[in-house]
Order: sequence, then C-alpha cells, then structure tokens
Amino acid sequence: MVGFLTSYDDLTIIIPTFREAEGIGLVLDEVVSLGVLKEKIVVVDGFSDDGTPEIAKSRGIRVVFQDGFGKADAVKTGVRFVDTPYVLVMDGDYTYPATYIPDLLSKAREGYDLVLGSRKYLEKGSMNPVFKFGNRVLTFFINLLYGTRVSDVLTGMYVVKTEVLREVFYEMRGFSLEAEIFSHVANTTGKIAEVPISYRVRKGVKKLGVVHGFRIVWDVFRLTWRYNPTYLIFLLGTTLLIPGLALGSYVAYHYFFTGIKYYLKGLVAILLTLTGFQSLLMAVMSIYTKRIEMRTIHRMNELKKDVQKILEYLNQGGEKES
Repeated sequence: MVGFLTSYDDLTIIIPTFREAEGIGLVLDEVVSLGVLKEKIVVVDGFSDDGTPEIAKSRGIRVVFQDGFGKADAVKTGVRFVDTPYVLVMDGDYTYPATYIPDLLSKAREGYDLVLGSRKYLEKGSMNPVFKFGNRVLTFFINLLYGTRVSDVLTGMYVVKTEVLREVFYEMRGFSLEAEIFSHVANTTGKIAEVPISYRVRKGVKKLGVVHGFRIVWDVFRLTWRYNPTYLIFLLGTTLLIPGLALGSYVAYHYFFTGIKYYLKGLVAILLTLTGFQSLLMAVMSIYTKRIEMRTIHRMNELKKDVQKILEYLNQGGEKES
C-alpha cells in the first residue's frame, strides 16, 4: 500500500449510510488520513435518525440524502455528484479498511472496469459462517455463468469506472447491487480484477439478515434470466434428474430384489432422467455459447477502440498538414 504516494485526483469515494453513527466517523478519519481530499468524498445517507449525517458534516464531508431506499438507490444518487473517471464504493460500518484504497485504485488504473476488494483476511467474528457459505455458493454460480474466476462477488468495497455505474440499470434493490454491477461488466467488457483485503467486525447493528440472503439469491436468478435465459430454463429442467433417478432406483430395487415389475413407473423414470440429462447438456452448452458471445463482444469493443485511435491519429495528421 502506497498511502500518501498515491494521487487521488481521478477518484471519488461514495459511502452509502443508514444509521452508521458508530462507524462513519472512524471510516472518514481513516479515508482522510490517506490523503484523500474531503471534496472527493460523498456520504449518501438514507435519512438516518441516529446522527450519522451530522457526524459526517462535522468532519467537513459533503452529505447528500438519497432518492429512494436501499443501497442501490444510494449509489445511484451518489453517482450524480461524481466528476472523476473512477468511483470507490465502501460501506460506512468500518468493516472495510480504507488502507486498501490505493491498491484498488492502482489496479483499476491498469485498465480494469471493476476491481473487487476480495475479503481474504477475516477478523474473528466478522462474518457469520452461514453468510460465508452463501457468498461462496453465489460466487461459484456467477463464476459458472460468466466464465469468471473471482472469489468474492458480493464484496462491499470496490473501484468501478464512473461510466459503468451510469450504465447500470439499478433494477436489483438493496444488497444485490454488487451482483448487478458485476453482471453488467462481465457481459460488456469483462475487465474485472480482484485485490485481497481484510474484513473487520462492523460497528453498530448488523443490517444484513437471512432474509436479505434469500433476496440476493432471487436477484441472481433474475440477473441470470436477463443475461442468459436459456441457461436458466435448462438449469430448471435439470432438476427432473432428481425424481427420475429416485423413481428409477425404486423400480430397480423392486425388480432385482422383490421381483415386482413396475413397467409404467419405469417408463416415467426413464423419460424424466433422459429429459433431465438432456437439459443438463443443454445448460452446459448455453454456458459456453454465452462465453463465446462475451468474448466476441469484448473483441468488438477492443476493435472499436483501435479504430477510434486510428481515426484520431489520422485527424491529427490532417490538421498538422493543413
């Protein structure tokens, strides 16, 4: 980490808050201690009644009140106040150390559209085992869908290009925002990187509950339907393998051990199993088809940029001749 050796002129930090009085002061002090100008920090508050906005204002930080409700609306509101190429989003509960900001920004400057702060070093008690398992499952599913290899899709600390945040639809509410941003980048440029970071015990009352976890799962399915509906359809068809194999096992057991022959049940078991297996193959094919599509889009974007550079070069040459 390079601290004060890093220039933050191209970065704006958005901190969504809602009742974060215990943590926001510590977060802001840590960010400012790195040399980030206060004018480059925007606290987007969801109308907290615990003094959160006042604490931020007392430190000379700009506070704006969000339109709508939830984290997605907070970030959507905050982007309106950004005039830099990059945005860093981080929570205001002190879980994410600001000391990793230089690393994330430096990685983004290498040409990535999204740089995730992957929570590798967990402080004891910082993450419930249930949420840790759920995060791994969702990350595995999204990696499988998009052909990526990230380890923490739902991290709350990341650097993203401002133009990307302005392209996002913000259809996913609340804590599903990160999954939507990731899906958007994966399906457009694919320029995603990770930086390992620490994760601390939050200050204040935890807001993310089991209900939110189920909501995130549902939103991931919605994102799958948007970006690869055929995969979701065939994936659901794959579930026919379960009753097919179960019924087939039942029929086989009675055929070999009791002598009872269930012809109709056996036929149904075969049909279910074959349909499920065929759906599994089609689901795999849809994944690879999607990956080919994404690579094609990425290549087309690169060619477009190359053509633009050539045209700019030719225009500059023409101006010099004239």
